[in-house]
Amino acid sequence: MERPVILVTNDDGIDAAGIQALREAMEPLGEVWVVAPKDEQSAVSNAISLRDPLRVRSRGTRQLAVSGTPTDCVYVALNHVLERPPALCVSGINHGANLGDDVIYSGTVAAAIEATMCDVPAIAFSLAGLRSRNFDAAMDHAAELASVIMDRCIPRATFFNVNFPPDVAANTGRRLTKLGRRNYGRVVVEKEDPRRRPYFWLGGAELGFDDIPGSDCNAVADGLISITPVDLDLTHYNFMREMKGWSLFSEPSPTQEIQKKERRVDEGS
Repeated sequence: MERPVILVTNDDGIDAAGIQALREAMEPLGEVWVVAPKDEQSAVSNAISLRDPLRVRSRGTRQLAVSGTPTDCVYVALNHVLERPPALCVSGINHGANLGDDVIYSGTVAAAIEATMCDVPAIAFSLAGLRSRNFDAAMDHAAELASVIMDRCIPRATFFNVNFPPDVAANTGRRLTKLGRRNYGRVVVEKEDPRRRPYFWLGGAELGFDDIPGSDCNAVADGLISITPVDLDLTHYNFMREMKGWSLFSEPSPTQEIQKKERRVDEGS
């Protein structure tokens, strides 16, 4: 019987400590393939290289470095490298948290999204704290979570965003969470290069997070592992019901799919 294929990727680059730890954690679970960016690609979101050629280089047995984004890596792996579909795609372990709004920008999460769009179950793993290198304990949790998820029937268009607290240990608890809201200083710094041409640095320090009970931010702040199921359908179904009363639409009734979604929202409220 063939072992299941597990695709490992990240956005910190193929030489990052986090991806090496994740690869090692997945080895007992299946045939592991690492297809990851050659260089760091943090915060590139779901960017895909449509105008630049990609270079793919071997970095060892079933390990390939790609001169592109995390999305490029998953795309190349699923459509060119792998001879059979993977049972799971894992991304990370990211050097730093991906909580709340971070999922919009994160290359780590983007890799999981690309796999999910191709109907491959996916998990994005991140370790909070940029100075934390506590990957050993995170590895054990990642292996257990991956094993459980591989045995489950995951809804289509759903992936998992997992964040470990900086001091994660073998006995660290886990909490099922929703996405929170992270707050950053929105700074644009203008400078001049030696030829007196202006250039800009974007970004700012993390200022904290909204105190939302049940959120991933709160869980990690409480020293717990957050596990968040994320749906790729971004439609705001509750607000759609209000919008039906607006005088903008000629369609008399919602589609059957919208009605089913609404029933699920009602049952969950």
